[in-house]
Formats: sequence, C-alpha cells, structure tokens
Amino acid sequence: MAKLAPSDLAQVLSKLPAQSSENVIVGFDKSDDAGVFRLNDEMALVQTLDFFTPVADDPYVYGQVAAINSLNDVYAMGGTPLSALSIVCYPQSGDWGVLGEILKGGQMAMNAEGVVVIGGHSVDDQEMKFGYAVTGVIHPEKVITNAGAKPGDVLILTKAIGTGAINTAVKRGVASKETEAAAIKAMTTSAAKASKAMQGVGANACTDVTGFGLLGHAFEMAKASDVMLTIDSKTVKLLPDVLELISQGMLTRGDKNNRTYVGETVMINGQVSREMQSALFDPQTAGGLLISMPETSVGRFMDEIVDAAVIGHVTTRGNFLIEVK
Repeated sequence: MAKLAPSDLAQVLSKLPAQSSENVIVGFDKSDDAGVFRLNDEMALVQTLDFFTPVADDPYVYGQVAAINSLNDVYAMGGTPLSALSIVCYPQSGDWGVLGEILKGGQMAMNAEGVVVIGGHSVDDQEMKFGYAVTGVIHPEKVITNAGAKPGDVLILTKAIGTGAINTAVKRGVASKETEAAAIKAMTTSAAKASKAMQGVGANACTDVTGFGLLGHAFEMAKASDVMLTIDSKTVKLLPDVLELISQGMLTRGDKNNRTYVGETVMINGQVSREMQSALFDPQTAGGLLISMPETSVGRFMDEIVDAAVIGHVTTRGNFLIEVK
C-alpha cells in the first residue's frame, strides 16, 4: 500500500480552514514528521500516526516494523515516545493467530523502547493494515524540525535506502534471502540512538525518510528551511541488490508519485544512473534520519552512529531546492 500521492494530498490540505492556537509548535502545515503541542513552558506533546499493509511475510516482524516506523517519527523531532495506540484493519474471517503475532511483535518492539501500548481500534477489512498512533514528550525549546537547516551545514543519512524496491521484490518472489534479511534489519532498527546523538551534537534540522523517499523528504526540508540541499549520490548507502532489482522493474507507485511531488525543484546530474535516481525516490519503511548539522558536529555524531553516511551539504537558496550529483 503506497501513501496517497503527496502532490494531491498537499492540494487537499491547503484548502482546509486555517487553525489558530498559540500552543501549536508544529502543525500539519509544516509537512513535518509529527505534530508538537505545547502543554506548558517545560513540556510539549509530540504526536504521530502511521499504518500500512504488510512489509514482511512473518507477522511478528510486520508488527515490529510498524512499531519502529511510528516511533521514528517522534525520534526525528528529538522527542521521547511514551505511549501508543494500535490501528488494526483485519478480515473477520482471518487467522486470529496471525493477528496475535502482529500485535505481539509490535508490542515487544514498543516495550523495548520503553513505550507502553495502552489501547487501540480495529475494523473488519479484507486488506490487512497495521500501525500505531504514538505520543511522546519534548521540551518546547528543544524541538528539532525539518525547517532549521542552515547554509554551511552537512547532511547525514543514518540508514541505507532501498526497502521499497526490496519489499516489492519479496512480494514477487525474486529477492534473495540475504537481501530480504538486510531490509528487515534496517526496518527494525530504531532511530532512538541517532536521535539522542543528534541532540547531543546540536543538529539544526531533521526529517524521517519514509514514504516520500530520500528526495521527497529532502525536498520538504529544503522548502521548509528556504535553502538548497546538494546530495552526492555516490555517498548514499544502498541496501544489497537494490540497483539490480530496480533495473528489473521492482518499483512501487511511490516512485512516480514522489517524482511528481518534487516537480522541477530537483536538478539531477546526467551522470546519475536511472536506477540510482529511482533509488533516491524509492519509498522507505522505517527509514533513516536525514539530519542537517554544523560541520563541527559531524565527527562526534559519526563516532556514535557508525553506520551513518555524510551525503551532502546545505547552501543558500538557488534556482533549485535540491541538486543531485
């Protein structure tokens, strides 16, 4: 199940009546990973919701991935998740043992992060879907949004990309077990450690790379920050076999939707292969954090998050929002 096309969704949201609350620090108008609502001078709520169709054959793993995917939205804001509500769409005639494993996998992943599942809601649906609404907390002055990237910053991505292409290949029975395992490991890796590290080094901006792909979420960061992001495609880490699978047509609908979303705001060097371009637009599940931080902070961050990669830098706004080399 792909997200609604972001360009279409943006048109719908832009027509909604304006809301006014001095306590809303981050609302849906910011295209950020989660909403942030100030409770008082010392505390704000971080709230998010995400659910999707199965991304793994193992129901327990599916539940794990759904949990991590939802939690990472809170971590991207620098928040601490506290509680979760599950969203279940499942056929009444389905195998209840399978649903039990999904719920167990999700709850175990939540509990491992110190988060308690306190309830949820279910509906009879022939197409299985599962996810969570997560609530966390943060100090109002310590929120990290997608709007703080500054010229001179360095861009860091904390995970390899390619889960969309790999999941498509798994569904079509053409992915190797090793490649499938690598994708599962990526999707079940929490962003908690990276979130703590970026707060410690003074990151300026962050976004969670998920359904809009690396370039779609980079576009939102560049637009919100009024800067240009330059990305060196050669330094973006890929999961195993991703380019080969893309060359075989293992793409989701999100590839086209994400290209439409960024439109003419992205300039891609002609030397970047067609397959690599698709990898950069590939929708991710529980993807990494794209972080913009001062160059002086990079060394300390990389010492803590050894799998992360420096993938580019931030400059002043030009004719484009993103340049891909």
